[in-house]
Amino acid sequence: MSVEKWFRLDGRRALVAGASRGIGLAIAEALARAGADTVLASRNRKALEEAAARLRAGGCRAEALQLDIASRESRLRAAEAAGAVDILFNVAGMNIRKPMTGYTPEEYARIVETNLTGLFELTQAVGRGMIARGRGKVVFIGSLTSVLGLPYASVYGTTKAALAGLTRMLAAEWGRHGIQVNCIAPGFILTDLNRQMWQAPEMREWLKGTQPIPRLGAPEDIAPLAVFLAGSGSDYITGQVIAVDGGFSTTSVWPFEPAP
Repeated sequence: MSVEKWFRLDGRRALVAGASRGIGLAIAEALARAGADTVLASRNRKALEEAAARLRAGGCRAEALQLDIASRESRLRAAEAAGAVDILFNVAGMNIRKPMTGYTPEEYARIVETNLTGLFELTQAVGRGMIARGRGKVVFIGSLTSVLGLPYASVYGTTKAALAGLTRMLAAEWGRHGIQVNCIAPGFILTDLNRQMWQAPEMREWLKGTQPIPRLGAPEDIAPLAVFLAGSGSDYITGQVIAVDGGFSTTSVWPFEPAP
């Protein structure tokens, strides 16, 4: 097998849940450019149509699909409309930052439905077809909170830790059906979900003194790994939570410098 084929997705159909912006859009664009017949799904139909049109203008195969991941009716309808999906990326998610004691029952339920229940049921519906065909790739987008604790995101972090657990459980259950299941745990990636938080100069300075790659990530930093996990080069990789985080979760830096 040639090296190029490990990263090509020709003849594969990909569904990206949460593809209208940020990490989801970057992943959808990368999958389409790697040859996948890509379905971009989210609530924002206008943004999806524009993104799909840009991709088609560049010679890619792409289409838009309405999906409200927090609605059971919507996610089951989308799973059926997407057809025979070979590659599923679960990117959709939301966050509300506040002290744990301040969450209302409504906020808790909304985050869990969006970040966990909705993705579970979408994967369940799409996974049935993968099992029947004997092949598939499922990738969840987790978070640093899939692997460590951060303050003021307790409900979000609970759902993202659960996605890491679900990754391992499905990998164990579906491996015999030719399906690999993995999770990408992005670090501090600048998106619309966190842009305001990172406007504070003290946050930027803190990152520079904490992380070995001293910059915020971009959605495009996630896309190369996404393409790899979707392709045949990752056929022997499953059940993994892979951080793309500038080294934040595995290293610590300090201002000490040894004498010359």
